[in-house]
Amino acid sequence: MDFFGILSLIGGLCLFLYGMNVMGSSLERASGGRLERVLEKLTSNPLKGVLLGAGVTAVIQSSSATTVMLVGFVNSGIMKLSRAIGIIMGANIGTTMTAWILSLSGIEGESFFVQMLKPTSFTPILALVGIVLMMTGKDDKKKDIGNILLGFAVLMFGMEAMSSAVEPLADVPEFTSLLTKFSNPLLGLLAGAVLTAIIQSSSASVGILQALSVTGGFTFGSVIPIILGQNIGTCATALISSVGGNRGAKRTAFVHLYFNIIGSIVFLLLYYILNGIIHFEFANQVVDEAGIALVHSCFNIFSTLILLPFTKGLEKLAYLTLPETEEEKEAQVQEGDFPLLDSRFLSTPGFAVEQCRTLTCKMAEFSREAMLRAMNLFEDYGEKAAKKVENLENLVDKYDDKLGAYLVQLNSRDLSYQESQSVSTLLHTISDLERIADHAVNLMELAQEMNKNKLKFSGRAMEELRVYRNAVADILDRSVKAFTENDYQLARTVEPLEEVVDRINKDIRKRHLKRLQKGKCTVELGLLLSDIATNYERVSDHCSNLAVYLIQAEDNTIEAHDYMNSLDEDTKKQFDSLLEEYSKQYALP
Repeated sequence: MDFFGILSLIGGLCLFLYGMNVMGSSLERASGGRLERVLEKLTSNPLKGVLLGAGVTAVIQSSSATTVMLVGFVNSGIMKLSRAIGIIMGANIGTTMTAWILSLSGIEGESFFVQMLKPTSFTPILALVGIVLMMTGKDDKKKDIGNILLGFAVLMFGMEAMSSAVEPLADVPEFTSLLTKFSNPLLGLLAGAVLTAIIQSSSASVGILQALSVTGGFTFGSVIPIILGQNIGTCATALISSVGGNRGAKRTAFVHLYFNIIGSIVFLLLYYILNGIIHFEFANQVVDEAGIALVHSCFNIFSTLILLPFTKGLEKLAYLTLPETEEEKEAQVQEGDFPLLDSRFLSTPGFAVEQCRTLTCKMAEFSREAMLRAMNLFEDYGEKAAKKVENLENLVDKYDDKLGAYLVQLNSRDLSYQESQSVSTLLHTISDLERIADHAVNLMELAQEMNKNKLKFSGRAMEELRVYRNAVADILDRSVKAFTENDYQLARTVEPLEEVVDRINKDIRKRHLKRLQKGKCTVELGLLLSDIATNYERVSDHCSNLAVYLIQAEDNTIEAHDYMNSLDEDTKKQFDSLLEEYSKQYALP
């Protein structure tokens, strides 16, 4: 091979790795987090986990990506280690799909159908369709599909370029003699593990091995230890990913490593013992692309079959490596839900957005509870109840800090339009929820002041405040429920109630002035009532914001500050009907 041949090999390798990266990332983006949610929920038994792991990995074309996801799941507490083991096994099987696709380049035949199965024939068609979708597609989904097809086309072109570049090496005796050294199982294992650890992908390293197989220098006997080493080398990605995680995340990475090491040892021992007794005829036969794909699949299926009954043993081995500590148990209690915001999920934005939404729903319930408890303090004050409001507000602040920081990180990633809109909506939502909790504390402090100074409103003022409180509790319930259940129609019922709350606020202030003029109310109580009314009205405004964000998510033509003018005729009739209904329901006595 001359200098220009080496350049062709390097160029082909770069195209191959780039194509695999583009295809894998586009597949993940196109899934919009759905694959991750499937992994998260449907892992009730190891066999189901194996099937899911194989399916998801076959789609995203990377066992490393699947395993890193699992490290994140276990780190965040979404998934127990015992449930992750089956998926790890399945991921190893799913990643063999890539090798079978790449083996299509070795198909031979003269018929039109056989010729069309060769990548050199159908890849240009996929590239053409991909570039058309990418350049003309108006939505992210079509562009992602275009990128998937282009990534696959680039990958296959890179594979062909590598094969063409190394083909002349078949006639170089020095190269052939070098390859024979890999028949030593230890050297083969080491070479496969190092190569895969460097490029962080067993699929890619198997593809490189398939490209080199066109030289005719590899036999079945020599590629077996290399392929086994490649499976061990792919564990490096998960091990690196677990460095910043908790001990559960590290155990997941160790399970992946132990699974591949134990499987490789058993497979090699069995192969060499049987070969010594039976003398396999295929061992010294030259291997091609399909042969490498077959060995890759056989090994991973074999490892899964023999180790699937021993999932509990692998789990115990991981716990023996990293025993559970008291500090670990305490940390799990203290951290609560926040490990859900694992930095590993940032590489799959669709799923990360879902995690943020899950926590925002919890934050909404805490804000709602704080507000309802605070409003009840004016009729039934207690120090424990007041402290509970303060604790809930502190918890909401913590959610606001953690979610806000995570969403800002997420916003800097390569997001689709829909994901970008979701992140923006969640950032606005957590801000409003945090303000609602702040108003709850304001009300708690006002109730505290009244209790301390033994102040009481008149019977009439209490009746009016009771109606006001019920209206605010109603709008709070509606807006939080609409957000947590993603109920677009319920969100439409919030704005007319917000107008009624505004009217109640004005009427209560007018009535207070009249009582003040007649000497039926003191200035001190009047100021307290005014502060309470202001907090109630502000909470109603934030509830209105929550509802409008949800409505905007369904219809992005609606402006947040021009909601009324954006209503069509039918929606305006519905709005007026609800306005009349709420006005009667919350009429002041």
